[in-house]
Amino acid sequence: ITPEKMCISSVTEAELLYGVAKKQNNKLHETIMEFLKTITVCAWDSEAAATYGELRAAMEKKGNVMGDLDQLIAAHAISRGTTIVTNDHAFGMVQDLTVEDWTTVA
Repeated sequence: ITPEKMCISSVTEAELLYGVAKKQNNKLHETIMEFLKTITVCAWDSEAAATYGELRAAMEKKGNVMGDLDQLIAAHAISRGTTIVTNDHAFGMVQDLTVEDWTTVA
């Protein structure tokens, strides 16, 4: 994948900024801010919100538990037809979500 095709959800951006604020580490803050300058941040929109509503209801019905922010990120990816790159196995339980783990050798 080329860097131009990579993006993060605005929800992910919020999580990164929260982590930096919580740590109060200047070097980490600089690193995250530099990273955010290099990547497209996809804004949350009504399509993502509608997907989230459906996703959360379906997961609750099946008894699948996932963090709220992770559900928002998953819904955002589904609504945009994009792939999530993560090593968090919780995303694997999300129907209609394409997940790749770049930390393992295929």
